[in-house]
Amino acid sequence: MKYVSILLCVLCVDYVVAAKQPELTIQQPQAQPQTPPMCQVVATSSQAPALPSEDFIIGPEDVIEISVWHEPDLTMKAVVRPDGKIGVRLLNDVQAGGLTTKQLQDCLKAGFARYLDDEPVVSVIVTDIRSQMVHVIGSVARPGVYPLGAALTVMEILARAGGLADFAKKEEIAVVRSQGGQVRRLMFNYKTFVEGKDLQQNILVRSGDVIVVP
Repeated sequence: MKYVSILLCVLCVDYVVAAKQPELTIQQPQAQPQTPPMCQVVATSSQAPALPSEDFIIGPEDVIEISVWHEPDLTMKAVVRPDGKIGVRLLNDVQAGGLTTKQLQDCLKAGFARYLDDEPVVSVIVTDIRSQMVHVIGSVARPGVYPLGAALTVMEILARAGGLADFAKKEEIAVVRSQGGQVRRLMFNYKTFVEGKDLQQNILVRSGDVIVVP
């Protein structure tokens, strides 16, 4: 009986100790926050306006922007008149037609120097070319009028027009040009050109040319 009592006491002590121990809980590992993917930049194509080259000759209807450093009253936009001149503050009428932007810039700089204490810093930019244009009509993606900001070939103009349509007659493209009171048709065979033949037919287009793609 004595041993039974001792055994019961031992069991009671184990029960009390077990009841006092804190309950162990197993924590599930928390999911790590996902790093958001980096932004992806998708390139989009857009047709940029043609910019004139340094040797571009200003002509009637071209839009010119004149900027003079620290002289906001002299900063202006002007449209070249049919006589090739523009109206400029302090200088009245100034010849712009037939000049490059650099030549017009030097002319304005010399003119403003007579009225300003400091040497003027002048910039001239042609913002809209209207004097030298080529027309593209017929079976192209984007028929229309295209400015000539630089020397461009027939292929380059066709590329700007989005290329030929699937049903275009590639062997019968014509450049219609008025010259000396006469109208000429200069033929361009797109098929032979892309094959590497008759490369000389890819001529430079001129202002007023009409490219016809049947």
